[in-house]
Amino acid sequence: MKAQVLTSFGGPQSFELRDVPKPVPQAGQVLVRVQATSINPLDYQVRRGDYADLVPLPGITGHDVSGVVEEVGPGVTAFAPGDEVWYTPQIFDGPGSYAEYHVAAESIVGKKPASLTHLEAASLTLVGGTAWEALAVRAQLKAGESILIHGGAGGVGHVVIQVAKAMGARVFTTVKEDNFEFARSLGADVVIDYTKEDYVEAIQRETGGHGVDVVFDTIGGDTLTRSPDVLAQLGRVVSIVDIAAPQNLIQAWGKNASYHFVFTRQNRGKLDELSALIERGQLKPHVGAVYSLADIPLAHARLESRDNGLRGKIAIAVGPLADHTSAQA
Repeated sequence: MKAQVLTSFGGPQSFELRDVPKPVPQAGQVLVRVQATSINPLDYQVRRGDYADLVPLPGITGHDVSGVVEEVGPGVTAFAPGDEVWYTPQIFDGPGSYAEYHVAAESIVGKKPASLTHLEAASLTLVGGTAWEALAVRAQLKAGESILIHGGAGGVGHVVIQVAKAMGARVFTTVKEDNFEFARSLGADVVIDYTKEDYVEAIQRETGGHGVDVVFDTIGGDTLTRSPDVLAQLGRVVSIVDIAAPQNLIQAWGKNASYHFVFTRQNRGKLDELSALIERGQLKPHVGAVYSLADIPLAHARLESRDNGLRGKIAIAVGPLADHTSAQA
């Protein structure tokens, strides 16, 4: 099978398209013909060596799968050949999704929502699972509460807006002005152009000084330090960013704030929750660009660019069933 193999840690040129052996499912595993995968910040962090101690080289990386079951191992009961499935591979525990075939434990695999193309489904597994764990499990966002989502037009942010609205929250988000309508179409109630206005001042104005109940951080920097300035009492901050620089959280004490750091855990339950939102028309991933398996280095370079012109996710078409018409690179 064809696969993009990471040969060394470094830039996008560190990948090499190779022929590698097709995996064989063991007990409790399914073999999936990958139709689509996608690119996340986690992918380029892994590639450049942020988690070098956890990633043996050469290796296959990638963290989203939408595809078709080709074979099942002994003991598998939930799936049969021909089933369309989606899931996030077990991170740092075996080969990833940048390949024509992938094997996965039955327990982390879900039935792909019928209304989504493979490109759309592959764009949602990791970010959707992250959004659900961050909001439902960690922040425990409730109907009637408010949330500030940093980077609402991005791959994670555009999903978090939709999930937060489905939970009944009032949504504030930071985006550039040319993404205002996109953010509003996702359900954002208040959009803030972070290039022209300080978000702390905007939140204080829009909430009458009360603040928001939850802050969702996708941008890092000084967000953890500044979040107490926009939080209501007993507010919660959820961050998916690995921030190496020390942060001053003294102001969080006065707000009785709690901080949660989320690194997605894989399970079928989160996929089923997302499927329910999709079936009710409350969640739809946005595919902003599509690349081929051979062009994964180009996709990595684009996502890492500060001015990449993207809304939503970059999807990778791998198999013949991937819908290549959803978006163009």
